[in-house]
Amino acid sequence: MLRKLLDFRRCFSFHRPVMYPDETTSRWKVPPLNQNRGHKEQVVKNMRVNFGPAHPAAHGCLRMITYLDGEIVKRLDPHIGLLHRGTEKLIEYKTYMQAVPYFDRLDYISVLCNEHAFCLAAEKLLNIQVPRRAKFVRTLFSELTRIMNHLAATSFLALDVGAITPLFWLFEEREKCYEICERVCGSRMHCGYFRIGGVSQDMPIGLMDDIYELVAKIPERLDEVEDVVTGNRLFKARVEDIGIVSAHEALNRGFSGPMLRASGVKWDIRKAKPYEVYDELEFDIVVGKKGDIYDRFLLRIEEMRQSARMVHQLLERMPEGEIKVDDKKITPPKRAEMKTSMEGVIHHFKLFSKGFNVPPGSTYTSIEHPKGEFGVYLVSDGSSKPYRCKIRAPGFVHLGGIDYMCRNLYLADAVAALATLDVVFGDVDR
Repeated sequence: MLRKLLDFRRCFSFHRPVMYPDETTSRWKVPPLNQNRGHKEQVVKNMRVNFGPAHPAAHGCLRMITYLDGEIVKRLDPHIGLLHRGTEKLIEYKTYMQAVPYFDRLDYISVLCNEHAFCLAAEKLLNIQVPRRAKFVRTLFSELTRIMNHLAATSFLALDVGAITPLFWLFEEREKCYEICERVCGSRMHCGYFRIGGVSQDMPIGLMDDIYELVAKIPERLDEVEDVVTGNRLFKARVEDIGIVSAHEALNRGFSGPMLRASGVKWDIRKAKPYEVYDELEFDIVVGKKGDIYDRFLLRIEEMRQSARMVHQLLERMPEGEIKVDDKKITPPKRAEMKTSMEGVIHHFKLFSKGFNVPPGSTYTSIEHPKGEFGVYLVSDGSSKPYRCKIRAPGFVHLGGIDYMCRNLYLADAVAALATLDVVFGDVDR
């Protein structure tokens, strides 16, 4: 029993002397733990992290080298070229008609607008005017393309800050728009519908009614998304007062489209330099206040409403008539004509094998692309192939400003800033 008691006391005994504070010792200062060690100089380094190219929020083959101080972005270096396909050089070896599909593969979310710029540039060199109905059809599908682009851009932004539901809602509407494209030209995504001199074929019977029904419901779908996203305090905390670009800075960096208008600059090529039938349509130029991510989101939402408004006007005023110029040297003859006319067969063969000669000259033609100013600088030497085709892609220009936008932001905010640029790497890595 005594041995057990001694073992018990040994368990709770102290192995070193302990001094309990009294009146004197309680006033002693505790010496620092490192009093015998000298102060060592600390070297603080920023961390370098690769963002992409294999990243779900990289919007294509983008590699961003981020220099981080903790989670704060101190510098951001975008590396491009991982998707480079040499589009501009390839076009120099193709006829003007064969060059059109290359524009589908640039910004593959806004294919018809890409084609539109090239067709307008070639028509300016050829000095031809397309029929009035063709102008209306082109404008109609350009605005449908704008809706499709902004549906993707807004849903990608919501997804990149953590909201997945709007993606499913808005992509359903995009699929309906793709179905319209498929019905009019046979191809869902890479349409090849716009041609030099007009469009490849007329709209089938009943398509205009379906377009009207689809576009009439777009504002309702946007209202549903705005109920969930726009006023959401979590969403606003991620996008308000982040990635701000002032009007002065946006102009200096060559921004255009929603990126420029969100900073408060009222510039829209459809109003400033109208092409096709935009001068006959009623629509408003949407402008932001702060130039932050939130403003760009709201601006794209409102631009979709304006595009839906324009589509209704175009459908109501759609004229009858031809959909391509009546010049068999530029546009192919009708199938029915080829069955009875030897001349039609010859025109068809020569057009698709040799192409058509374009008078010598050069032109820069730009349109109001959903992402900004999309321009084509076209040089002709009088042959059937372009001597030079330089493409001014808005995504490439906007990507140059990402370092400025993301300085001293959190890395998570850089993801949102990249989403709001709305870049597609087909046109960045031409």
